[in-house]
Amino acid sequence: MIPKKSLGQNFLTNTGIIGSIVDAALIVPGETVLEIGPGKGVLTMELLKRGAKVVAVEKDKDLIPFLQSTFEKEIAKNRLVLINNDILNVVIPAEAGIHDTHTTTVDPRIREDDELWKEYKLVANIPYYITGQIIRKFLSTKKQPEKMVLLVQKEVAERIIARDGKESLLSISVKVYGTPTYVKTVKAGSFTPAPKVDSAILLIDNISRKFFENISEERFFEILHAGFAHKRKQLFGNLKAVFDEKILREKMKEAGILENIRAEDVSLAGWKKLL
Repeated sequence: MIPKKSLGQNFLTNTGIIGSIVDAALIVPGETVLEIGPGKGVLTMELLKRGAKVVAVEKDKDLIPFLQSTFEKEIAKNRLVLINNDILNVVIPAEAGIHDTHTTTVDPRIREDDELWKEYKLVANIPYYITGQIIRKFLSTKKQPEKMVLLVQKEVAERIIARDGKESLLSISVKVYGTPTYVKTVKAGSFTPAPKVDSAILLIDNISRKFFENISEERFFEILHAGFAHKRKQLFGNLKAVFDEKILREKMKEAGILENIRAEDVSLAGWKKLL
């Protein structure tokens, strides 16, 4: 089974790392775990061993027969639901019986298992090229996962936690919904084929929409995107695109944010004060 470069496939082979991923998810027997891109099923196997009910979404149709054969018993017992689809097109129910409308595909097996989605965790070794899209999809959906444990590019994980003390559009976009934690570095040799860079296990915990209880989510992201539109420009200059200049000056003063500051130096709390 040759990994497909077009799908960003790098199969995880390090059993120790597989254990670390599942440990970070704090699996409770009987709960639902959504796995994206099960590949050859090594992570799937460990999730099932820990007692999870797994819904695995695999885009590569050539892997489906292998997975069906490997997990024939688990599929028969409905402990594993295997779906051949692109996760970016799969609708996750917003709540029992209700589905998001912004995507195009509602798999009938997900519809039938709505009760499973009252609470679920997302655990995945995801292709680097869709990392941002997956994070946005599941943090902003109406029915968010309880927590997310993702194997991502090391540089991306470091940017999300702002390891260098500098925030980014991505880091703030994650922190408004949950708490990101850098769990562990994963060396390139842990995969087949080995990618050119190291990876990291990223945990996003305490996921909720509480940040937006009294403010507009749409307006917040309009301001955030404007603030990071031109990285080398000062925040004041960037935000003039979405604020009246006089009002902006007043808001920044009230928030205690200097006019010559750059977006990367503003904390999450500071961004909230600008609304």
